[in-house]
Amino acid sequence: MHPDILKYNQSQSPEHQLVCDSLALIIDSELSDAESKIWHAHPVWFIDQNPIVGYSLQKAGIRLMFWSGADFDEPALNILGKKFKDASVFYQNINDIDAEQLKVWLQKSIDIQWDYKNIVRRKGQLLRLK
Repeated sequence: MHPDILKYNQSQSPEHQLVCDSLALIIDSELSDAESKIWHAHPVWFIDQNPIVGYSLQKAGIRLMFWSGADFDEPALNILGKKFKDASVFYQNINDIDAEQLKVWLQKSIDIQWDYKNIVRRKGQLLRLK
């Protein structure tokens, strides 16, 4: 696990730290070629500099967000972005995480990608990469 992500996780409440640690370990194992770092104050994984998945603490719990998740056709990713192609799910505790389902989503995050890396250069327009 990236040291900055470990530090982020350790800054959470004990219950949320377990969620964050579990998410990071699963994401790291499934996206082994991805770069991970703290981006906009929370952990994010990138493939070819394109953000793929990340999580953050919000009022509803730990939000796991897939940048291209709206196209995964996954009903459990029920919090869809209004402007972009993101989709999210919230976790309150470690028992909420379905590791097998998460692995399916992570595979879809490799197979289905929108180009967020160049969104500023394209003035907000997203293009499908995969």
